[in-house]
Amino acid sequence: MTENISIAIIGGSGLYHMSGVQDVKEHHIDTPFGEPSAPITVGTLEGVRIAFLARHGIGHHLSPTEVPYRANIYALKSLGVERVVSISACGSLREDYAPGHIVIPDDIFDHTKDRDRTFFSDGLVAHIGAANPFCSELSNQVESAVRATGAITHRGGSLITIEGPRFSTKAESNTYRTWGMSIIGMTASPEAFLAREAELCYATMAHVTDYDVWHENEAPVTVDMVIQTLHKNTQKAQDAILNLIRGLKDERTCACGQSLAAALITDPKVVPAETRQKLDLLIGKYF
Repeated sequence: MTENISIAIIGGSGLYHMSGVQDVKEHHIDTPFGEPSAPITVGTLEGVRIAFLARHGIGHHLSPTEVPYRANIYALKSLGVERVVSISACGSLREDYAPGHIVIPDDIFDHTKDRDRTFFSDGLVAHIGAANPFCSELSNQVESAVRATGAITHRGGSLITIEGPRFSTKAESNTYRTWGMSIIGMTASPEAFLAREAELCYATMAHVTDYDVWHENEAPVTVDMVIQTLHKNTQKAQDAILNLIRGLKDERTCACGQSLAAALITDPKVVPAETRQKLDLLIGKYF
């Protein structure tokens, strides 16, 4: 099933309707972790094969907690994807990261509690390194691609992932600010960490839609506020994807492709056959 796909975009279904995408096909994939959020759409843009996946399903019917993160990442890996860019909405916890701006964060604080956050269990343990959860090489390319659109762009900052689906209370939002968090969202965790376990490069293009609920001079975040800003930024996101494709390097020079080399700790002799078979896509080159 492996295709020569250079990059995958995980985001909203509005990103699929880019002009210039040709030779489009849908992949319906079943994984050991269930089905992905939606069929994976693959097409050719400027001679480059690119995959799109609607994180919350077609029509946005999956809550942040219900998103099948493991199935999504596994399915992309099975198609031969090596790089993933997440395009998502976020709230700002800083005055200078204003609605309409785009942030490429460099760190994550996982504040979720109800999600399956690793591929490794059932007799096989891996301690993946996550000191720098985003691929700096891919993040650099995303930053350049976004800046070229003319959008106000910020590089850096910590993205805190909350469980959702509700928005924060004022007490929570102000606490996250005292912790030094820059932006807030509901989907980066465990997506970024699963991508690292699958040895994929991962970067986020976060679109600031609101000031969460902490800002005294701004209205608290609402669904309408989020949707309006995302609609306004759809063209910017599409333009950034096009820029990214045009400047994408063929070979990865980062260490993401060897993330598991020093992470697997279980003696291969004691790993159950079922687990080895289930995770062969991820561990085959090491076992």
